Amino acid sequence: MSLKFRLNLLITLLSLAFILVVGSILVSDTRTSIRERVEAASRVTVQLLDTVIVSSALNPEYGQTDRVLQSFLESLGYVRSSHIVLYDITGNVLYTSPPSSYKADVHAPLWFVKLVQPPVETVERRIRYGTLVVSSSAAGSIREAWSGFRQLMWVGLAFFVVLNLMVYALLSHSLKPIKPILMSINRMEKGDLDTRLPTFTLPEFDRIGHSLNRMAESLALERQLEENRQLTQLIQTHIEDERRSLARELHDELGQYVTAIKTFAVAIVNKAHEKSPDIAANAQTIVAAADEIYEGMHSIIRQLRPGALDNLGLSETLRDAVNYWQKAHAKARFDLSLNGDVDGLGEMLNINVYRIVQEAINNVLKHAQATHIAVDLTVTAHALQLLIKDDGLGMNLAMVDQTQHFGLLGMRERVQGFHGSFNLVSEPNRGTAIHISIPLLS
Repeated sequence: MSLKFRLNLLITLLSLAFILVVGSILVSDTRTSIRERVEAASRVTVQLLDTVIVSSALNPEYGQTDRVLQSFLESLGYVRSSHIVLYDITGNVLYTSPPSSYKADVHAPLWFVKLVQPPVETVERRIRYGTLVVSSSAAGSIREAWSGFRQLMWVGLAFFVVLNLMVYALLSHSLKPIKPILMSINRMEKGDLDTRLPTFTLPEFDRIGHSLNRMAESLALERQLEENRQLTQLIQTHIEDERRSLARELHDELGQYVTAIKTFAVAIVNKAHEKSPDIAANAQTIVAAADEIYEGMHSIIRQLRPGALDNLGLSETLRDAVNYWQKAHAKARFDLSLNGDVDGLGEMLNINVYRIVQEAINNVLKHAQATHIAVDLTVTAHALQLLIKDDGLGMNLAMVDQTQHFGLLGMRERVQGFHGSFNLVSEPNRGTAIHISIPLLS
């Protein structure tokens, strides 16, 4: 059932209710008016006839009362709202008043007569040599009332039809924008976010159109952003694969060569230690250089792809990384807190959480001059909560364009790629805190 049909039906029902109420009021007023008119006319008629009866009794020379009354009634003719019958002493009818000729061509329906007809009142007078019976009659008044009521009914019916036609036309014109709005919504549901609604005449529909247009623009931007995030995740996945491959190559290939060089240099040192001290010293220099290369290579491998992440899980990788940072920066104190099933997050989330922690700690060590750095990772059944805070220099976020800080931007993009939230809280000389929440799909 369409909105236009419902509104038109509502207007129709209200119009019918209004007509019925007005009709019932008119019928009630008509019934009261007819009753009062008939009662008044009957009282006047009875008083008039009583006068004639009394006058005839007081003046016997006029003749017998029944004859005098019959003569008077015949001269009187029709009396409105009264039906008069005169009987003689034996019960024979001497006189019957003629029916009303007023609007004789009007025939009120039975239902209307039953609604407005007052109860019949009968007055009987015993006279000398006869009986007079006067009954109230509302036939003429009912025909008159029906004539006026019928005219009002036709006027009301015409008004009802015209009103419904006007309402239907108005609703058809006013609700015309609904069709393009629904079509646009259907197109949006099917993924066509380029659809736009025109400007409408009615301000309400115009506001709806503007709202839908803005929503379509927002959805288009959101879809583009989601596509960019998916592309970013794909690029990050390829980068991590390349880092893993490069770390493996460095460990397997370059590590073997460095180990071989160190082995040969140690052998030379052992053989030339007594006979050729100069050669032994040079060989020892090669051994030291090989050790430095090996340590530098392992530092590069740790930056590229920590081996513990694939073999031991995220918890051990974070502990190893914190121990490494603690040794490299003895003046700062590092605290690591792990709660929940940290090792059950999956490879993609593992590497991203590690990269976020790695980037955050590197930023603190480079810029914050912090003496205390804390990492708190909590995993529940529904979410991952990560807090990284320090007591360093901090920053005024109102003066910082975070989109130009690629470290912060990269962390934010990693979090939003998992539909999480990234909040940065910082004040000058009061440190910085990064709050990260990532929902976990069960």
